[in-house]
Amino acid sequence: MKRYFLIISLSILISCNDSNPTNTDKAYFTTWEHYLGDPERTHFSNLDQIDTTNVSQLKLAWSYKSGGLQEGRTTQIQTSPLMVENVLYGVNAAIELFAIDAKTGEEIWKFSPKSKDESGLGLNRGLNYWKSDGKEPSRIFFSSGPKLYAIKLETGQPISSFGDNGSIDLRKGLDRDPSKLSVVSNAPGAVFKNILIQGTRVGEGPGSSPGHIRAYNVLTGEILWTFHTIPQPGEFGYDTWPAEAYKKVGGANSWPGMALDNDQGIVYIPTGSAAFDWYGGDREGSNLFANSLLALNANTGERIWHYQMVHHDIWDRDLPAPPNLVDIVRDGETIPAVAQVTKSGHVFVFNRITGEPLFPIEEKAYPSSKLIGEKAFETQPLPLKPAPFARQILTENDLYAPNRTAFVDDLVPGNETDKAPTVLEKFNSITSQGQFTPMDTTGVILFPGADGGAEWGGAALDPRDGVMYVNANEMAWIIKMKEVGDGSEGSSVGQSLAQIHCARCHGGDLQGLNGIPELQNVKLRLETDSIKTIIQKGRGAMPGMPNLSEEETNAITEFLVGMEEAKDHRVENTKIEVPYSISSFARFKDDRGFPVVKPPWGTLNAIDLNTGEYLWTVPLGHEESLDDPNNPVSGLENYGGPVVTKGGVLFIAATKDEKIRAFHMKTGKKLWEDQLSAGGYATPITYQVDGKQYVVISCGGGKMGTPSGDEYRAYALE
Repeated sequence: MKRYFLIISLSILISCNDSNPTNTDKAYFTTWEHYLGDPERTHFSNLDQIDTTNVSQLKLAWSYKSGGLQEGRTTQIQTSPLMVENVLYGVNAAIELFAIDAKTGEEIWKFSPKSKDESGLGLNRGLNYWKSDGKEPSRIFFSSGPKLYAIKLETGQPISSFGDNGSIDLRKGLDRDPSKLSVVSNAPGAVFKNILIQGTRVGEGPGSSPGHIRAYNVLTGEILWTFHTIPQPGEFGYDTWPAEAYKKVGGANSWPGMALDNDQGIVYIPTGSAAFDWYGGDREGSNLFANSLLALNANTGERIWHYQMVHHDIWDRDLPAPPNLVDIVRDGETIPAVAQVTKSGHVFVFNRITGEPLFPIEEKAYPSSKLIGEKAFETQPLPLKPAPFARQILTENDLYAPNRTAFVDDLVPGNETDKAPTVLEKFNSITSQGQFTPMDTTGVILFPGADGGAEWGGAALDPRDGVMYVNANEMAWIIKMKEVGDGSEGSSVGQSLAQIHCARCHGGDLQGLNGIPELQNVKLRLETDSIKTIIQKGRGAMPGMPNLSEEETNAITEFLVGMEEAKDHRVENTKIEVPYSISSFARFKDDRGFPVVKPPWGTLNAIDLNTGEYLWTVPLGHEESLDDPNNPVSGLENYGGPVVTKGGVLFIAATKDEKIRAFHMKTGKKLWEDQLSAGGYATPITYQVDGKQYVVISCGGGKMGTPSGDEYRAYALE
């Protein structure tokens, strides 16, 4: 039987500055002033008006159409909003910030920044709030394009004393020419006293921007400290890279957010892979501090400890979500802990003060790479406990419908000589050996898939008993590399550059992948100048590539539009330094669109971090068209995280079937669900106004082929 311990949670200790409420102030529990609930990112609420006995009676309390939908263009809303002083702050599909009455959903103001969508990657997952120290106005920190704004709560206008008339440019302060960088911030950082610690999202191909962690003065926007995630000469970790890597390699950035221990003054920052994220022949070594959990002094940026979860990443295994801070009990002793979920489906748990692993971690040997110039790292760390929350290897016995036709994205449409194989035939033609198998030109199964076992929604943690709740994906992907400039007649520099910079998202033959449009006929949709502008500046979810020269941009454009002269186009002084690009980057499905792996395709898991044992696992979501008595609940691919409450109820949307659900935290039993107007691919929040508890989810849709939406929905008891 599970033991329960009374643990004082850091999630209810002192907040961002001395004027914020403490754990003795009931108001702190009624609001939602921090991204994912608190600085510790527990996703936990102390509210209990909605509980396991009455959650089935939830009704729609209000709905707000936030706007921003665009005709003919897929948009998303992944925002987990804030609620401060009875006002809810969120972001719409056009990356506009709004304030609405948290009780009624009535709009108060809307801010539309000039920089919105300026450099692509047009998403916003959350906001930061700094409460006034009595001298300066309180503010919301909001990112759009390359700009980070300080917005006055009462008016929705930028605070002119911050940065350059209310905003700072995230491209500045990275030791490279800002005009050649593509930098945005999809997730909020952390606010410690009067310091805003901020990560960024950058491109993932060759020539991407570096991922420095920077801390800003919340009042002026001045950079206070910088941590180089790609170390420079004299810094710890410099010897894990080639000598000149810090000048040209990009990535190793922190895009998912971070957690903060206010008492200790430590910020915990997860990082992603170095760029190019599928080939690392130009970055031999373990590549600190890519794919690492960093514990930094929040005042100074000094490294306290780190742990690298993937050495020399060539699988795009970014750490996908903020870590969770919690106290756990071991042999009667309370230990301050930090837990980090991963794309590979593991949970790493450390003493958050010392960095000591709280469960054994094994360095396991893996094969060498077959790609020319690539030196895969010899070993990778795997925690022995908890067990992975996603399956680790796809075998023939795991195939759901092996004799059905495989849905193969890398076949060229219209080529009658191409015959799609069965699922089993496709499986047998490629490599499936589990985690950390190096990519090759034949094809490798990545399982869990490229988006991960854990996604950016992350895990929730109940600070009262140390139980983690994490939703997982069971999706296999096929990754295949291709030599750049294959020597075929008529191949050009433009073709090679398109393979390097476009194929990763648009497919090896630019045929379109995973809802991303094809480029084979892009000239029928867009004018030549528009194509060039999008390559340079980005649009929607596509990052800009300002690092490319004018000649390189022209070469790609000419290749895409099929100009006759592009066949022999050569770009002077351009050397194709990356020998490989992505050829196939796709979910492995059958002709029905179902994953090839046996259900469940998505799960919700409860893990006791005191012991490392699972309390329960249940399918999350259901494919209504699946008529299979052996799989009455299929589970579904999901994006977005859970929220847990003192009332014993877990709320989560996230699934492709576009529903929001409530589960019993002790048993995993589903207690309630409702159909949303569009997919709720975000993390819900909960708060209380005038004695009534609300649960709010943004319904932005737009993922996994589902329609886009613009609604925020609030549920409450009647």
